[in-house]
Amino acid sequence: MPRWADKFGYGGFIHLEHHKPCCARMMKDDEFFREIQDNCWDPVKRIHECDHHGVGVQVLSTIPVMFSYWAKPQDALDVSMFLNDHIAEIVKKYPDRFIGLGTIPMQSAELAVKEMERCKKLGLVGIEIGSNVNDINLNEPQFFPIYAAAQELDMAIFVHPWNMMGTKQMSKYWLPWLVGMPAETNRAICSMIFGGVFEKFPKVRFAFAHGGGSFPANVGRIDRGFEVRPDLTAIDNQVKPSDYIGHFYVDSLIHDERFLKYVIDLIGEDKICLGSDYPFPLGEDIPGQEIQHMLLPKPIEDKLLYQNALNWLKLDKSTFLK
Repeated sequence: MPRWADKFGYGGFIHLEHHKPCCARMMKDDEFFREIQDNCWDPVKRIHECDHHGVGVQVLSTIPVMFSYWAKPQDALDVSMFLNDHIAEIVKKYPDRFIGLGTIPMQSAELAVKEMERCKKLGLVGIEIGSNVNDINLNEPQFFPIYAAAQELDMAIFVHPWNMMGTKQMSKYWLPWLVGMPAETNRAICSMIFGGVFEKFPKVRFAFAHGGGSFPANVGRIDRGFEVRPDLTAIDNQVKPSDYIGHFYVDSLIHDERFLKYVIDLIGEDKICLGSDYPFPLGEDIPGQEIQHMLLPKPIEDKLLYQNALNWLKLDKSTFLK
């Protein structure tokens, strides 16, 4: 991976410091971000681990810290193109094992649409975006051209938390990942509901990470707020928030079978896709194990393990399931 800071003339970008053939440090300038192994860049190693864990097909997306929304738009486009070319190359080389999502420079709708169009040509089936863009919520009109393009191009959108609110106030105990990430996903869903995004772009297939974050647990409170303070909540969209349940997908990465059962009941068995967070610590050790331990009826289990994901991405299972 290039050292973007050297190329662009300013810092803040991630680069890799390889200290063993299998290991590297992700560095933001001189600051350590995360230790990673070669399963983050070597498809052969990743396929080996997928085989070990019984995973037939993976959907690849970049690590959110690479979004680079804060950078100059053209520079963020260059980073996006590099990452998208890399994922597309892996998908092309191993088409029966990998599906790809792209990343786009959300700080510029014009460049973002341009890169989404290129992602489509590369064979990527959707894009991954952050839960906010430089602290701007996803309901803002500046993002509408991006959603309109996704609708026209029939590209799925995966929303992943990043740039977590309150990080400076709760840096201890890994709280940004444990508390901030679920809150960020709830923030994204609610801003899109209240801002009328699902109303304006009904054909876009949105999916949200980590079981929808804290949204499923808070939906009653959200509805109550809509009912008692419409002067604050219903100013851009008059549809009750819970009416959008079932209009978007979430993944299954919850780590609690009891709550996953509740989310299945709330969101619906057709709108939950297997999430793994592989290969990072907050992921499942064995992807799909939590779902399989629930002893669900086989048709429902199949939906959660693969069918819903294929539906979200508009792909035919016959392409992958031999």
